[in-house]
Amino acid sequence: MLALVKTIRETIANWWSDFTLQTKLLAVATLVVSLVMSGLTFWAVNTIQQDARMNDTRFGRDLGLLLAANVAPLVADQNLTEVAQFSQRFYSSTSSVRYMLYADETGNIFFGIPFWEAEVKNSLTIERRIQLPEDYPGDGDKPMVRQHMTPDGAVTDVFVPLIVNKKYLGVLAIGINPNQTAVISTNFTRDVTIAVFITIWVMVILAGVINALTITKPIKELLVGVKQIAAGNFKQRIDLPLGGELGELILSFNDMAQRLESYEEQNIEELTAEKAKLETLVSTIADGAVLIDNNMQVILINPTAQRIFAWENEEVVGSNVLYHLPSAVQMEITRPLYEMAAGECESAEFRIALNEPTKRTIRILLTTVLNLQRESIKGIAITVQDITREVELNEAKSQFISNVSHELRTPLFNIKSFIETLHDYGEDLSIEQRQEFLQTVNHETDRLTRLVNDVLDLSKLESGRAYNFDGVDLSQAIEQTLRTYQLNAKDKGIELIQEVAPQLPLVLGNYDLLLQVLANLVGNALKFTPAGGKVAIRAYQLDFTLNSHNQPLPVRIEVSDTGIGIDSEDQQAIFDRFFRVENRVHTLEGTGLGLSIVRNIIERHRSQVHLVSEVGVGTTFWFDLTVVNNS
Repeated sequence: MLALVKTIRETIANWWSDFTLQTKLLAVATLVVSLVMSGLTFWAVNTIQQDARMNDTRFGRDLGLLLAANVAPLVADQNLTEVAQFSQRFYSSTSSVRYMLYADETGNIFFGIPFWEAEVKNSLTIERRIQLPEDYPGDGDKPMVRQHMTPDGAVTDVFVPLIVNKKYLGVLAIGINPNQTAVISTNFTRDVTIAVFITIWVMVILAGVINALTITKPIKELLVGVKQIAAGNFKQRIDLPLGGELGELILSFNDMAQRLESYEEQNIEELTAEKAKLETLVSTIADGAVLIDNNMQVILINPTAQRIFAWENEEVVGSNVLYHLPSAVQMEITRPLYEMAAGECESAEFRIALNEPTKRTIRILLTTVLNLQRESIKGIAITVQDITREVELNEAKSQFISNVSHELRTPLFNIKSFIETLHDYGEDLSIEQRQEFLQTVNHETDRLTRLVNDVLDLSKLESGRAYNFDGVDLSQAIEQTLRTYQLNAKDKGIELIQEVAPQLPLVLGNYDLLLQVLANLVGNALKFTPAGGKVAIRAYQLDFTLNSHNQPLPVRIEVSDTGIGIDSEDQQAIFDRFFRVENRVHTLEGTGLGLSIVRNIIERHRSQVHLVSEVGVGTTFWFDLTVVNNS
């Protein structure tokens, strides 16, 4: 039972909550008005009923006094027959009397209408007594009136004492029916009031139902639709078969939603295209780019930044950028990032040396991202530039200038010293001494000339100057090189060996540059090979099995010697500028630029120079050149 009551209560509550505020106020106003009108109506009915009861009381008292005055003498004479006849005639002539009872002074009923004593005794064999009210005065000379309810309505009881010559003979009790006209009017008024009250609420309920079906439901559907549109769901439609203004409103809403959906699709396509352009642009720039919001959460990152910070296998987007940065970077930019997010500064720049994941130097630029009105900060853009090469070049430049200055200072100092000696003490020197001084000056001049030429050659190669590449006959270049160094090798007691494969194809290159490569390699080999050693130049085409793409096979050139060799720890730096093996052995001189020139020339030929060396055994330099494709 409680569950049923609870269910009914919840149903009513849900039903009531479905109505709008206007409908609820209308229902409350209708209830108040109907209650007030019903109250006034029932007050009027009650007043009419009170007036009717008052009239019935007066009528009953007057009628009782009239009857008592007529029948009291008859009762005193014991002329009961006449009493009965008079009473019967009076009872028959009016419908206002419900009953008439005559009782003696002891209360025993001796006659009554619509019954009398003989019938009562014959039918019930009992005596009837009248039940007088407790406050009945008995022998008083004024009637007593009261009313009581019966199944047929209210009855006015009038008790009139029968007194003749101041002698109390008994009592006459008359029951007076209510005024039928007043009763009918009162009942009619009450029924009409109830009917009007019920009709009003039936109309209110019907109006509420009609309102819910025809107005409230479409309005709710429109409200839901507007909320969906506001939330970005432009696929929302309202399908209600209504006419009139609501129907036009629903059609207009559906048309608006369709247009918004079309505009959204166009905007999405445009935004998608712009986003794709932006992502493509960001992904292709050489610098690293990271975009974060004010909470340090990563929004966008390009491949360059992933490579610099080794984020290829990490889920960085959506997480705090500070959790993934290297410790050196994190220490430098944490505080500036929070200051920029708080609006305390707009940009910052840092130069940081990293040891992890690889050793490099980076430049980090921090810039705030503002909204269109440039009023609030939407995020922070982090630009990461790998300046390792720039730093290395600057260091190399500084080292180059230092080394060149040092290399130039030594021969210039020697030249100046000997020339000053000749100038100041020339007459005191012997011819042999002067010849020796001049020979030293000439030697230092040649050394200075070689240094300047090597610097100029290296500068030309690194300046990006264009060279013509044609078919080169390596046999001719090798023979020319050997002829150049033949006397030098003979003086040092070194055997020059030439091993060039017959019918060697032409290679793609620059003859002068390749001649310079061969000269540097052969010159170094002769310099670091002791007397009795050998220097060999080999040129041959690689075997077919080494080529898996059926392309023209390259030609390999090797320069080998049986010299002092190069230590393994020096082999990585042998091609750097001004690095000289003689710095370690302290026996021979050189500019330290020859092998750097060789490397640059070979790289210009889209190849690489390699070496195999063992200290005390010898060294072999080799590189490959592309064959000219005559097809």
